[in-house]
Amino acid sequence: MKLADFKVEQWMNENEGQAKYNLTDTCASSFSMEQLLRMVKTDLSKLVLDYGEIQGSLAFRQQILSLYKTGSEENITTTNGCLEANVLVMETLLEPQDHVIACVPGYQQFVSYPQSLGCTVSTIQLLPESLWQPNLHDFLDAIQDHTKLIILNNPNNPTGTQYDLPFLEELINVCDQRGIYILCDEVYRDPNRLPSISDLYQRGISTSSLSKMYGLAGLRLGWIKANSNLITKINSRRDYTMISTGPLLDALGTAALENKELILQRTNAILDQNRSFLKEWLKDQDIFDCVIPENGTVCFLEIKGMKDSVKTAQYLLKEHGIFFVPGACFDQEGFMRLGLGQDPNQFKEGLIRLTDILKSKKGL
Repeated sequence: MKLADFKVEQWMNENEGQAKYNLTDTCASSFSMEQLLRMVKTDLSKLVLDYGEIQGSLAFRQQILSLYKTGSEENITTTNGCLEANVLVMETLLEPQDHVIACVPGYQQFVSYPQSLGCTVSTIQLLPESLWQPNLHDFLDAIQDHTKLIILNNPNNPTGTQYDLPFLEELINVCDQRGIYILCDEVYRDPNRLPSISDLYQRGISTSSLSKMYGLAGLRLGWIKANSNLITKINSRRDYTMISTGPLLDALGTAALENKELILQRTNAILDQNRSFLKEWLKDQDIFDCVIPENGTVCFLEIKGMKDSVKTAQYLLKEHGIFFVPGACFDQEGFMRLGLGQDPNQFKEGLIRLTDILKSKKGL
């Protein structure tokens, strides 16, 4: 199995530690362990650190289930983050020569990983002039006789594209007639605001984690929700990769989701404040443009006239401590990924600093 370099993750690994103004992180502002432990109702000192319940504790799976409108605990299994959840789904479903459809710009895993399994991948090009939105005909044109899987990210990383209910229902109708699965990475989904593909479609598969909207990336705790037959197959493969997430993480994850409404309220307050500032900031700019999403923690900031996003991102980080993931990591020049979930004061200071740098016309 040969994999292409994961450009966005390598960029983050190599550069994030140098940031003074992290304007590109996709997570909501992270909780400390002290803050998380205040949510825990049980005495963790009594916890037995064995493997725990292999597919995830019943209590944790019940809390995960509360994020959806349908299903039972048998429709859920836990993973080490959403990244592994996606891998387990793809490795369980896909065979060499299967056909997969994914959207670009998007998360590279959805294209490169199926290709590494011997699949052919067709891409749906999202365009800024269409507000990063596809239409159903894009998918109809891409579907082939051997299409097995369509992969979505709702909301999308890096564009913030949101697939609303009418679009999903139309796509599901097309896929249902052809027996095509839909994998939707919903790690940026607010369960109170956006539908889940696994609630809408028998062949719909939802993956998510506590990383993005819940500010708990350090737990590396994710899950898959799908029909029970597919979950059984995924669990058989899962035995080869992870055994379990363990009782400690399950207990912490359970506590977090017991407090999900408070956590999401905190996250949305941060997002709303940053979106509001971004909207006002853009009014005074002629070099920047951005489709500001209603949900999720990321968007794609256009810097007009920028020819080389890598060189620009390197300059901004080295000389000014402003950290972006360049559009080149998503094969889309002219853009930087802008994260909306970080501390509003840092977000505001970083964008104001960026304005000053561009006015000086140095290095861009």
